[in-house]
Amino acid sequence: MAADAEEGRTARKRKQILDAARAVFLRNGYVGASMDEVAALAAVSKQTVYKHFTDKEQLFTHVATTAAGEFDDLTRAITTTLDADDPAKGLGTLARTFLGALLRPDVLRLRRLVIAEADRFPHVGRAWYDEGFERVLDTLADCFARLAGRGLLHLDDPRLAADHFMGMLLWIPVNRLMFRGGDDDPYAEAELDRLAEAAVTAFLRAYG
Repeated sequence: MAADAEEGRTARKRKQILDAARAVFLRNGYVGASMDEVAALAAVSKQTVYKHFTDKEQLFTHVATTAAGEFDDLTRAITTTLDADDPAKGLGTLARTFLGALLRPDVLRLRRLVIAEADRFPHVGRAWYDEGFERVLDTLADCFARLAGRGLLHLDDPRLAADHFMGMLLWIPVNRLMFRGGDDDPYAEAELDRLAEAAVTAFLRAYG
């Protein structure tokens, strides 16, 4: 029982550190972030931070890969939303779910940071993509293949269809917010609805 309690405290402490590190990295960038600032924000000693993470590079890697794990919610949304008899309705719901999740300011800031540090830490960029977006695309392709097998979509390459759907959905808003910033000029809900509807309409014209 005591061992379980200790493991729980250790896990909570580690999460405190990761949450604080994410905030510090997003605010200051990799170069400007310090372990002292992470420790202060997490309300732990710097020795405690180093007990969990050997250096700033390892901490940054864990922040990025932990964030990639947040895409799990999107993969679950794909399977629960698309495995039905109305692809148009399912894709519409899914499109708005994607836009709401991927255009969050903190997600966009972390994406910018991972891209900015891709030359310095290529393994972080690969992990962010492979463990996050790549799994979303693979899950989407699997669902498209099942829909095609039931005659609800017409396609030869489910993965390419998944790339097309996500590209049509995200190209405009992600590029605008990545380069222009999204905190001070976010998309209105009505505009996100319009973008989602347009992407679904174009996709179904090609694959419906």
